[in-house]
Amino acid sequence: MIVRLIIGIVGGGLLGYGVYHFIGCSSGTCPLTSNPWISAIIGMVFGALLSRAI
Repeated sequence: MIVRLIIGIVGGGLLGYGVYHFIGCSSGTCPLTSNPWISAIIGMVFGALLSRAI
């Protein structure tokens, strides 16, 4: 159970950073995709929530 949570957090963080890197906002006006830290943290939260739900 802990391993699944860790995998969800790491995977979500990587996907969040991927969203920043490949889709991110270049003008800096998009609050979720203009900062790599925020994108990764949001991805980690979603990854943790999804790993608990499955």
